[in-house]
Amino acid sequence: MNFLDRYVSQTEFKDYDDLVKNYRVNTPDNFNFGRDIVDEYAKLDPNKTALVWCNDTGEEHIFSFKDVSESSNRIANALYKAGIRKGDSVLVMLMSRYEYWFTVVALHKLGAIAIPATAQLTYKDIIYRCNFADVKAIVCVTAKGVAEYVKEALPKCPSVKLVLTIGKTEFSKDFYEFYKDAPADKTVFEIDNKTSDRMLAYFTSGTTGMPKMVSHDYSYPLAHMLTAFCWHNCKDGGLHFTAADTGWAKASWGKIYGEWISGCAVFAYDYYGRYTPLDLLPLLEKYKVTSLCAPPTMYRFLIKEDLTKFDLSAIEHYTTAGEALNPEVYKQIMDKLGKPIYEGFGQTETVLCLGTFPFMTPHPGSMGRPSPLYEIVLLDENSKPVERGKEGEICMKKRDGQIGLLVGYVTENGGIRSVWQDGYYHTGDVAYMDDDGFCWFVGRDDDIIKSSGYRIGPFEVESALMEHPAVLECAITAVPDDVRGQVIKATVVLARNYFPSEELKKELQEHVKHTTAPYKYPRIVEFVERLPKTISDKIRRVEIRENDKK
Repeated sequence: MNFLDRYVSQTEFKDYDDLVKNYRVNTPDNFNFGRDIVDEYAKLDPNKTALVWCNDTGEEHIFSFKDVSESSNRIANALYKAGIRKGDSVLVMLMSRYEYWFTVVALHKLGAIAIPATAQLTYKDIIYRCNFADVKAIVCVTAKGVAEYVKEALPKCPSVKLVLTIGKTEFSKDFYEFYKDAPADKTVFEIDNKTSDRMLAYFTSGTTGMPKMVSHDYSYPLAHMLTAFCWHNCKDGGLHFTAADTGWAKASWGKIYGEWISGCAVFAYDYYGRYTPLDLLPLLEKYKVTSLCAPPTMYRFLIKEDLTKFDLSAIEHYTTAGEALNPEVYKQIMDKLGKPIYEGFGQTETVLCLGTFPFMTPHPGSMGRPSPLYEIVLLDENSKPVERGKEGEICMKKRDGQIGLLVGYVTENGGIRSVWQDGYYHTGDVAYMDDDGFCWFVGRDDDIIKSSGYRIGPFEVESALMEHPAVLECAITAVPDDVRGQVIKATVVLARNYFPSEELKKELQEHVKHTTAPYKYPRIVEFVERLPKTISDKIRRVEIRENDKK
């Protein structure tokens, strides 16, 4: 069973026009994911699988919705007894441990604001988040130095009154001891939340400047139904895996909300050592994952490996988002696995904005067509709509009843700063739309290179480089130049068995000249062992640019 019929007007679509015309979300005035989805499954189909979990030491657990419902009740009851109330902010740093799912659902039931965060944060990051969000409690792992950073941060976080850790420390309460005596069959409090109340917040990954605090309300899970069953192609009884740390928004896209509403179980892998995408292949085979969403980075690594060693036949559908997918990566995955990758686009601030849906033929390199949840418009520098084929910033036009878009950015005094500028939300990402209505990524607005009068998007040059077998990953940035204004620089990570040399630099430059317009070739090529990335695995081109200034 699933709950799609309760909240969407139609669940099967013959084509894109059918989707746009007939996809409507029925948004109740009082919706709570914990009560209305998790507890309802526990009541109507208690043994239905919710979570299939394993880690890198060989542990594994399979949890039903009854398990999640009861554990989240106990945690919510204990937090309430400890003084956590509706509207209080709670920082959650649990990596991909199964306690993450129990805790987040508990916070939703309680009406507290969950703030998932990656275990990669330093004590300065923790101080910033706790003080900015007026955090009342922290729930975290003790692994990877997280507990030490939290301990170091606490003296400068006066709002924090409670710390729970998976494992005992001298400064915190043990997570399991904390709620062991709390009732599991029901919550002992009554919380009447409106769907418009704040439910969840993320701090952006900070590709430029300080991270912003993005606030979502209780309609956010309903908006992700489109992400899950329309894009990930999640099926009732299936098993979906999104490769994402629970500390960033992609986990909400593919690790809980839309998947569970669709009746699809979630697969999770928790690791503590050095992680590589190849670690996942035996697990995808063993647990028979039926749909997979991975960032382009993972696919770029996978195409360099012998995928015939693994039986991935259970995977019916592949998707990607986070960064644009190079056409060469798409082609090689298609050749190796016999299935296309369906690309999508969105942000921490949104759900799926553009997507290639299962009933569409992918256009390799395209992000797809606009989601029916948004009215997408490409605007020029004067906020005027551009013609087909012309570059413009991806924007959403304001409309009544909008769900899936952030409530706003939280300010330091706890207020909400509106995201609307003259009736539009601006993403900061530049694309163009072709005659078929497909959108093609050009680059972040601040990543666009202006050289000798040309506007050059980094993605096109990166895609050209990715076609060369020596290139595992690359990033294109601009370097100031007295004559041309800016020149193109390629920062390149080499594939196995390739080594830096002047000859290889020239070979890559010539390759780009013959693959795309000659003026787009990188005049500077630097070989590195790894690219700087955000905690959500996006390339930090701004860091490359800053290092070049030193």
